[in-house]
Amino acid sequence: MQCVTLNNGIEMPLLGFGVYQIPANDTERAASDALAAGYRLLDTAAAYGNEEAVGRAIKSSGVARKDLFITTKLWVQDTPAEDNTRRAFETSLNKMGLAYLDLYLMHQPYGDVYGQWRAMEDLNREGSAKAIGVANFYPDRLIDLIVNNDIVPAVNQIETHPFFQRADYHELMREHGVQIQSWGGFAEGRNDLFTNPLLAEIGKEYGKSVAQVVLRWLTQRGVIAIPKSVRPERMAENIDIFDFQLTDEHMAQIATLDTGRSLFFDHHDPEIVAWLAARRLDA
Repeated sequence: MQCVTLNNGIEMPLLGFGVYQIPANDTERAASDALAAGYRLLDTAAAYGNEEAVGRAIKSSGVARKDLFITTKLWVQDTPAEDNTRRAFETSLNKMGLAYLDLYLMHQPYGDVYGQWRAMEDLNREGSAKAIGVANFYPDRLIDLIVNNDIVPAVNQIETHPFFQRADYHELMREHGVQIQSWGGFAEGRNDLFTNPLLAEIGKEYGKSVAQVVLRWLTQRGVIAIPKSVRPERMAENIDIFDFQLTDEHMAQIATLDTGRSLFFDHHDPEIVAWLAARRLDA
């Protein structure tokens, strides 16, 4: 497994396993299968409702904790945000049965972002969150957070796939020492991604599937990917991407697929903002 070095010196796997939209009842088996297949980065979130299942998979895996990289995410907290952020963090740790997290992300750029970030900075300084970062932060929100706080986010997890490539934003993050991570790397199959003629033709040249081409395209650009699957054979296929390298020509061809627009939702849309900012978790 290849790794990237975050801005605080911590190494993070370039490819991991995500559990978004996997039902809690299926998550333990899926995460266990992923660990057996060789994944060491597991990505979950309080909002996914499956942290406990991920924790059980970790406990039963037999893999040493030091060899794992575990990420979860903070949902929008009520005021006082600093106190509630710490409580949310401790709840996540307890659900997973862990003593620390490798990466703790602020899931959405809403609510008292600064209060939440100050609490996350404290967790990082204390060592219970080895690295802290954000998710779904657009450039203006990310730069505002950087210039007005002490710790620069180690990671920004954003929608990134062949149809929404974020190349300019990737470069901006690189300039500020923020590692880009993709969610929705396969665009959830939208725009007929898995049957895309260009991606299929490129894959044929390497003896690889469209999914493998997409993951190699992401990781070759230095983008951390966290593909999701509940099928062990697909997990094995997705991790088998480091034995080939896309040519500059193929990278340029894939660049032509970029539409420059989200296929899911716009975090600048007032209705989306209101819905996400008002949502609270049951726990």
